Amino acid sequence: MKHIAKKAITPLCGTLARKLGVLFAILLLNLTPVSAVFADEWAQWRGTDRKGVWNETGILEEFESPEIPLRWRVPIGSGYSGPSVADGRVYVTDRLMKPKQVERVHCFDWETGESLWSYTYDCVYKIDYAAGPRANVTVHDGLAYALGAMGHLHCFDAATGDIVWKKELNTEYNIEMPIWGIASAPLVESEHLIVQIGGKPEACIVAFDRRTGAEKWKAVDDTASYSAPIMITHAGQRILICWTGNNIAALDAETGSVHWLYPFPSTRWEIGIATPIFYQNELFFTNFYEGSLLLKLPPNEVAVELGWHRVGKDEQHTDALQTTMATPIRDGGYIYGVDSYGELRCLDAENGDRVWEDLSAVPKARWSNIHFVRNDNKVWMFNERGELLITELSPGGLNIISRAKLIEPTRDQLNRRGGVTWAHPAFAYKHVFARNDKELVCASLAKGKLPPQSGGTYP
Repeated sequence: MKHIAKKAITPLCGTLARKLGVLFAILLLNLTPVSAVFADEWAQWRGTDRKGVWNETGILEEFESPEIPLRWRVPIGSGYSGPSVADGRVYVTDRLMKPKQVERVHCFDWETGESLWSYTYDCVYKIDYAAGPRANVTVHDGLAYALGAMGHLHCFDAATGDIVWKKELNTEYNIEMPIWGIASAPLVESEHLIVQIGGKPEACIVAFDRRTGAEKWKAVDDTASYSAPIMITHAGQRILICWTGNNIAALDAETGSVHWLYPFPSTRWEIGIATPIFYQNELFFTNFYEGSLLLKLPPNEVAVELGWHRVGKDEQHTDALQTTMATPIRDGGYIYGVDSYGELRCLDAENGDRVWEDLSAVPKARWSNIHFVRNDNKVWMFNERGELLITELSPGGLNIISRAKLIEPTRDQLNRRGGVTWAHPAFAYKHVFARNDKELVCASLAKGKLPPQSGGTYP
């Protein structure tokens, strides 16, 4: 088509040529893969740079009905891992228990929900909360990395599902298996794939060549937490921040050398789940039992010092913010997050003082959960009841602009209080992608009406 268009346009000049050029550009735009047209993808845990920020414009401002119309839905098994979206494809992992225990990695077409490929492997669980894999698939440069709950690590050709390399980390690294399994999503930095696994000896964090799977380094003698590592830029350097079972670790991602370790020991058991939050040389961590910790990083030196640490008397008499799963958000001098029993709180970041508390975003219950995603000046919340909320957060309080049901809670992840939806949703291509223990769904969030389309129907 390019050759034909070139022959047709070449002899023309002036206004007519410019008009045809515009038409040709529009034609090419319509033929371009969708991932090149839309601004944002969700290729890993919490999206670009793991910041939980969704940058697309043209998004609806309120829901038109109590239930969000679905573009498509497809059946899957149970699991805690959220979907990842890249290059026009949606990736998610799940688990089946019959006729035998297996984990699976799936790839679907984003527009229709059509299955593009799936990979199944035997995986016997020896962990609690056995609903399925925890870690999001990480997609980068044509490769998809999937880390299972028992330490199975696969690198796939993202388009075809062909295995590029794989490892059984539990066998190779003598993992001291966390009670809830391996949960930390793999991180790509330069040519390395970095995982937190709690291996022994000195292999809590391990880096592999992302293309070949060859080990590049291993570091830190500690158990694993469930928190995903992040990369930050501090004092002119790229630094890996990893919250392990009993420490906050800052490492050189190229060599694995330790810049510093800050002790953050567990008084009961390792339960660190929320992702670290980095803002203007400050790191924030929150833990169900250990409370809130803010670390300060000197601007011109790779070092660390305590800002503040606050913890309540017990899980029902908390101080500051004692989150179970949800990663909070930082907005200037304030931190917003959900506490141990679903209390949405605003903290003064200077000292951890509580500014306000609100109980309207999610029903109050032990470990009640909300996932937060920022879009421009709004905060989108996905609560454990399967509701999507459009909100504004400020030191003055919570403003819920609109809320609607996206997906039903299910019982495999937590067989109580009518089930939950604990997996983090993905926001990409002006759509939301969410899963429970029975299905993966896609819905448009674009401004203006887009009728639901069929696709990926149940057999």
